[in-house]
Amino acid sequence: MIYLDNAATTMKKPQEVVDAVVHAMGSLGNAGRGVHSASLESSRTVFDTRERLAAFFHADSPKQIVFTSNSTEALNTAVKGVLNPGDHVITTMLEHNSVLRPLYELERAGVELSFVQSSRQGTVDYEDFEKEIRENTKAIVCTHGSNLTGNLVDIKRVGEIAKKHDLIFIVDASQTAGVFPIDVKDMHVDILCFTGHKGLLGPQGTGGMCVREGLVVRPLKTGGSGVQTYSKTHPVEMPTALEAGTLNGHGLAGLDAAVQYLEKKGIDEIRREEQHLMWRFYDGVKDLPGVKIYGDFDRSQERCAIVTLNIGDYDSSEVSDELSMTYEISTRPGAHCAPLMHEALGTVEQGAVRFSFSHFNTEAEIDEAVRALRELTTEE
Repeated sequence: MIYLDNAATTMKKPQEVVDAVVHAMGSLGNAGRGVHSASLESSRTVFDTRERLAAFFHADSPKQIVFTSNSTEALNTAVKGVLNPGDHVITTMLEHNSVLRPLYELERAGVELSFVQSSRQGTVDYEDFEKEIRENTKAIVCTHGSNLTGNLVDIKRVGEIAKKHDLIFIVDASQTAGVFPIDVKDMHVDILCFTGHKGLLGPQGTGGMCVREGLVVRPLKTGGSGVQTYSKTHPVEMPTALEAGTLNGHGLAGLDAAVQYLEKKGIDEIRREEQHLMWRFYDGVKDLPGVKIYGDFDRSQERCAIVTLNIGDYDSSEVSDELSMTYEISTRPGAHCAPLMHEALGTVEQGAVRFSFSHFNTEAEIDEAVRALRELTTEE
């Protein structure tokens, strides 16, 4: 199988990650729930991962790193933890449902919601962020990279707007963490939400938030914390304030190993390799008859390693199924949990076929995918 669905999850993981999870499964106890060796080893693993991610995102303290099960939980915690009825929040049409659905839920509860519009290429006008600001605007919630088009958003520029107007800036880094450099201080990011199983190359069921020091976020859930057992309220000290229940220690052991791999390999090199494969594929298919590609492919700008396309009027699921059954090429069809982006692109009914690349892919795999599309467009 040629796996080109890395924007959904990176299936190929570094061997170090696999080994770390296997070791953890046989050795770790429950972090913070004892002083025996198994519990202490788990606590050390969790702290090491926290410390490593704080450095990775240029945070000041490991206490700023909060672990969740994925980006969805992190984004729900972030938006529900800072917004109140009567507040106004700005977001974009580029967003994933992990942002949209919590915001719609809050809108029904009295939060006001505005959208920065998208062009037909899936880009935003940064001046529109300031145009949407009102007296009661509390926050901006924005993706760093579209999971549909691969277009990047200049989050430093948006962060400067948020800082200028004293707004909370929440960033969805699901598609970019582990591939693009993120400096939460330089980019003025108040809450960075990330998942472990995509560009960070860790196991599924891992993710988290990097929360600016001093910013109070209401917890999404409360319960066991391993400390202050006799208190009727959940601890308020970070990161325990936003972590209730047993953490995924086995997964975090793998995430720790994954970040070490990224540090050793270098995310700049990973990004260079992925974008080389993406451009090889793009150049091979962009002129095929009937192929329409979505997104901004200005070569002067970096982008996520994603190429999303359609062939004529064929339903995207038909094309993806044919690629899978005939050529053993894995892609993602349909709506990609990005409904407003499809409205902007005019692909609500057809959906689109997404090819997303990893540095573990090879040029030979890319060439085979190009050959498959060439055959499919010839048959059309």
